[in-house]
Amino acid sequence: MRRAEIHMQGRLAGVLEERERDYAFTYDATYLADTKAMAISLSLPLQAASFEDKRLFPFFDGLIPEGWLLDIAEHTWKLDPRDRMGLLLACCRDCIGAVSVIPMEPGNE
Repeated sequence: MRRAEIHMQGRLAGVLEERERDYAFTYDATYLADTKAMAISLSLPLQAASFEDKRLFPFFDGLIPEGWLLDIAEHTWKLDPRDRMGLLLACCRDCIGAVSVIPMEPGNE
């Protein structure tokens, strides 16, 4: 299972998990308790319950670079273009915009 911290404007907003058969995104309880908290996406509104889907959520998939930048990332890190979670973890630590994806080491729960 691969996991990533999802940061919104530099603050921990939640955790994205790639599980054996699906994906889950869960907002952090501390983030939800903040009256100034903002949803990371219209498709992932603020809520305590986890979001689950068989495919990587379109919002996160949309953060992955395209075109020549994707080609560079695939060749540099030797990533499979079908491994969307791998591409997200490798390429999206410093995305343009408010959201960052920080890979979590196995065992750092």
